[in-house]
Amino acid sequence: MSEPHPRPEQERPAGPLSGLLVVSLEQAVAAPFATRHLADLGARVIKIERPGSGDLARGYDRTVRGMSSHFVWLNRGKESVQLDVRSPEGNRHLHALVDRADVLVQNLAPGAAGRLASATRSSRGATEADHLRTYPATAVPAATADRKAYDLLVQCEAGLVSITGTPETPSKVGLSIADICAGMYAYSGILTALLKRARTGRGSQLEVSMLEALGEWMGYAEYYTRYGGTAPARAGASHATIAPYGPFTTRDGQTINLGLQNEREWASFCGVVLQRPGLCDDPRFSGNADRVAHRTELDALVSEVTGTLTGEELVARLEEASIAYARQRTVREFSEHPQLRDRGRWAPFDSPVGALEGLIPPVTFHGEHPRRLGRVPELGEHTESVLAWLAAPHSADREEAGHAE
Repeated sequence: MSEPHPRPEQERPAGPLSGLLVVSLEQAVAAPFATRHLADLGARVIKIERPGSGDLARGYDRTVRGMSSHFVWLNRGKESVQLDVRSPEGNRHLHALVDRADVLVQNLAPGAAGRLASATRSSRGATEADHLRTYPATAVPAATADRKAYDLLVQCEAGLVSITGTPETPSKVGLSIADICAGMYAYSGILTALLKRARTGRGSQLEVSMLEALGEWMGYAEYYTRYGGTAPARAGASHATIAPYGPFTTRDGQTINLGLQNEREWASFCGVVLQRPGLCDDPRFSGNADRVAHRTELDALVSEVTGTLTGEELVARLEEASIAYARQRTVREFSEHPQLRDRGRWAPFDSPVGALEGLIPPVTFHGEHPRRLGRVPELGEHTESVLAWLAAPHSADREEAGHAE
């Protein structure tokens, strides 16, 4: 490992990646999502932003007390440095940062990535064995390497939109799932490369394509279509290949989603929930494939029963029958979810608009103190301090870190 790269303790949450320096030329969602996870684990993440405007995600909306919800979500715990990397001075500073970095991340537009690769070649002649160079090319488009890629376009190219929505209307997924998918593979790829470097002393150059990342998640649908002859049907909130599975409305207007996975659950569902044990012998519903083929009739039978029950009565029957279910919550109701509250998953963090609250990382390290969440940076907030740190001798890093290796 290279020398530690500390920053003031009040700004940096401790974690297993403390001492790791990540330099990222990033914007939008995919690369910032990957590096925010690294920051949550204690890495020092220096985010290079365009002078004046910064990461384009800063301007997506103004819903978080004037800040963008996307930017707040993706950029806590990072240091923001404004650099014109095409200017001689900015390029010199970029060289210096890369010289000290353990990880370099970028998701620039096609063409800019290649120019960056040559522009950031170490001025000290460092090789991949000296530093881990990661280039998660999360902006590589779905069809060619000379077009920009955006989440909806990749969802379309991957066939996801064709199997999402209602029978009448194909729909995109409500989140930036292609970006998130690519960001998660970049994150896991970086951790894998760091493990490799710890074992072999050699760094790696990584590339993550949005289409290929989302394509991995399309695996079941692709096998189903290639070898079954037809694509999974668009089924709204229901499951395309399992029945009964999806939302049903109760007498008091609640929407309860339920899911069955096997014939034992189907028998229990018929006897306890529907109180029609003989339905198990109906040849239309004798197996899951039959139930899917007769979904309209089956859903009508289930709805007849759920429509006579209150939400609490239906839940009581589902629990007695050991059938999985979920209430259809809104985003606001998710924010107030009792499980998240009872497990202490919300934590405060600082930002230019004051204290905010967010979810702590979903992987829990048992026996360790919960990690604090880092501050969301103002544009260029750390430019002066980072450039001053660059100007200091490298030996100062060890002194500030207390020789913690």
